[in-house]
Amino acid sequence: MTCLPTNAKKMVANTQLSELVLASANTGKLREFDRLLLPIGVKVRSQSEFAVSPADEPFDTFVENALAKARHASAQTGLPALADDSGICVPVLGGAPGVRSARYAQPQPGVDQDLLNNAKLVQALASFDDRRAYYVAVLVFVTRRDDPLPIIAQGLWMGEVRADPRGDHGFGYDPHFWLPDLGVSAAELDPAEKNRVSHRGQAMHSLIEQMSQRGLVSGCTH
Repeated sequence: MTCLPTNAKKMVANTQLSELVLASANTGKLREFDRLLLPIGVKVRSQSEFAVSPADEPFDTFVENALAKARHASAQTGLPALADDSGICVPVLGGAPGVRSARYAQPQPGVDQDLLNNAKLVQALASFDDRRAYYVAVLVFVTRRDDPLPIIAQGLWMGEVRADPRGDHGFGYDPHFWLPDLGVSAAELDPAEKNRVSHRGQAMHSLIEQMSQRGLVSGCTH
């Protein structure tokens, strides 16, 4: 648990963060971040509300792409912005899909991209016994477009890729992301449990702690 000292709490009153724009049009991510930030009184608004154009993501690292998206969303909306660059990494595939997780498979008209991505990943692992994988989430928060000191947080979630999907919750690779310690897939976890243990939940916990230290949010985090 992290609590602000009394003198820091006095500072917070003038700098309290009430809302931010999420640099994503992904409805699954919007729901997750809304659940995570609602308890500390921060309203999450999708960049779709502001007709923000998609940001370029040309980089080979999660943190560079997240920073580019956060700055882009803040520049176009004038609001503080939060960006997430996340994906699944499979060591036996050299870390793929990695930063290209969302666009791993070639798009097909009328076909859900998550289904295509999962099918390609399962096929890529068909000849391997080693199916270890980990989810990565890198969060970047900027108070403005030219914020000289962005807040950066990272979370990792270890698991395996299984061939058959299980569960109806989550999104992306969740139905195929198996958690041996829990005996379930990520898509079988209820949202509250997923937020507690997931890569994004871990990264958000770290981000909120840093926001608290900067006086952007008040109270304690658990």
